Amino acid sequence: MKLGIVTGMVSEARLLDGLGFAVISGGGHAEATRRKTLALAEGGVTTLVSFGIAGALDPTLKPGDLILADGVQMPDGRVIACDATQRDAIAAKFSARGGLVAGRSVAAGRVEKSTLFQQTGAIAVDMESHHVADVAAARGLPFVVIRAVADTVDDELPEAALVGLNEEGRPAIGAVLLSLLKKPWQLPGLIRVALRSRTAMNALLRSRAGLL
Repeated sequence: MKLGIVTGMVSEARLLDGLGFAVISGGGHAEATRRKTLALAEGGVTTLVSFGIAGALDPTLKPGDLILADGVQMPDGRVIACDATQRDAIAAKFSARGGLVAGRSVAAGRVEKSTLFQQTGAIAVDMESHHVADVAAARGLPFVVIRAVADTVDDELPEAALVGLNEEGRPAIGAVLLSLLKKPWQLPGLIRVALRSRTAMNALLRSRAGLL
């Protein structure tokens, strides 16, 4: 089995260094993520994996909780199921919550997250899984989704956190500083995002065992 792994951030991709996987990061940019995911699928991988942090929609989820998704709800409402055999094999190696993941742009606010939870039943949301699911379905490849919760339902993501990555998944420091310069009151929220993201990244590091 040759894994092709799709992340949003370079920091997520680095957690997989040295394991021999084909890994890309798209920075949350739709066009770049889809293009790179297609390149993975056409490059000989046998399974696609969406790997990274996510925002909680289910109010019972907290930072650091791991999700091994049952399927992905697409922006058009379709649900594409994850591969059950590979999901079960991964689940045997670490404890994780199952459920639907909503793939779309980030849900930044409490009201938006709660509405999305009520409308879809998805327990979390991220910006890469729907691209992985779509490409996997089009190419006839199995796929799985491994996500760690960063922000909770009650967390309001500051604007500075939403402009923070370029298409390579690297920090766009200039855009973050400009946003903070315009709205300096975002700083406490940005610090909270960083701390909760660190908790999620530590959980992702533990989850690597499921891919080996």
